[in-house]
Amino acid sequence: MPGLDIVPSAIALAGSEIELVDMARRERRLQYALEAHDSDDDYVLIDSPPSLGLLAINAVVAAEALLIPIQCEFYALEGLGMLMHTLALLRKELNPTLTIAGIVMTLFDARLALAHQVVDEVRARFGDQLLTPLIPRNVRLSEAPSHGMPITLYDPTCRGAIAYRELSVSIDARIRGGAVLAATGIPGQA
Repeated sequence: MPGLDIVPSAIALAGSEIELVDMARRERRLQYALEAHDSDDDYVLIDSPPSLGLLAINAVVAAEALLIPIQCEFYALEGLGMLMHTLALLRKELNPTLTIAGIVMTLFDARLALAHQVVDEVRARFGDQLLTPLIPRNVRLSEAPSHGMPITLYDPTCRGAIAYRELSVSIDARIRGGAVLAATGIPGQA
């Protein structure tokens, strides 16, 4: 896609957590790599695993802002609380300027009372950090990766694609400028 550069993961990354353990400044390796990369990119998005291992910590340390996707499920609330506690520790020790760009609710099914309850609870606890729109549960979103395509090409008119386009406008308006974003899920959530 024009204007989009992607650096994909590779199977070799699987052993990186073990290799990082004995390295000096292991929490800053990604930060150093990004600083060495001279770029005029508007945004650098780092998709990290939904765990708090060294890869995710590297993403949080390298980031200026954090985008937190949460499934509209009960256990996601507990995970969000634990994540916020961990982020407070990481801010204190490794990245004091880290901000929360927002919380994105995913897999929202308007037919389920539980989904509404989870959204209401996140809104009550985190207020304006909750981004809109809510990303709906959408079959086309699930199908797109199996066809090797982004949703914007696979089915640009489906509800999920429309919601993600609106979300990107919302995030851009919130951040404005060249930010490095880390997207980290809730530990234990897929």
